[in-house]
Amino acid sequence: MPAFHLYLASASPRRRELLRQIGVAYRRLPVAVDETPLPCESPGDYVVRLALAKARTGWRTLGRRTPRPVLGADTAVVVDAAILGKPRDRAEGLAMLARLSGREHQVFSAVALATGAREIVKTQESRVRFRELTAAERVAYWNSGEPLDKAGGYAIQGRAATFITELRGSYSGVMGLPLFETAELLREFGIPSWAFSTSD
Repeated sequence: MPAFHLYLASASPRRRELLRQIGVAYRRLPVAVDETPLPCESPGDYVVRLALAKARTGWRTLGRRTPRPVLGADTAVVVDAAILGKPRDRAEGLAMLARLSGREHQVFSAVALATGAREIVKTQESRVRFRELTAAERVAYWNSGEPLDKAGGYAIQGRAATFITELRGSYSGVMGLPLFETAELLREFGIPSWAFSTSD
């Protein structure tokens, strides 16, 4: 068994946690890509493009010196067809929470694996509903520090779980890496996870 199965083209601690959850050994390979949406680009196309860009950038960074694939992933929170990225400041973070309050939004996730000869990407879409949030709650949540560096300005695995009345889709996808789709992708590349690994 190799010391690791793939490279993870992400600095996200959530994605690292999720890969560990399904027993996949990895090495971190953070990459930088431009995450600006293209004109008229749909949210689904956006996450696919970025997941592939991260995987391809990681592969190029390695200089094609490894037989192991590179995993890239991206997640977008969407309200009224608008992508809510990571809040740049307090005002934007509070505005995002106000926009999510009392309504349903979509979360699009994509995961890609790439080598020099092969690329595969899988996608997942979830729907999340927030209860009504008071202004005081929005301020308190922002002050917790949790919304920083989170798409849409919230973390489903954290204190924002108390805001969510309904989830249809993938909890792990909303968190940042859809595990069902990831496991299926790994299977296609012959990479074991706990669900289909064997021991002698």
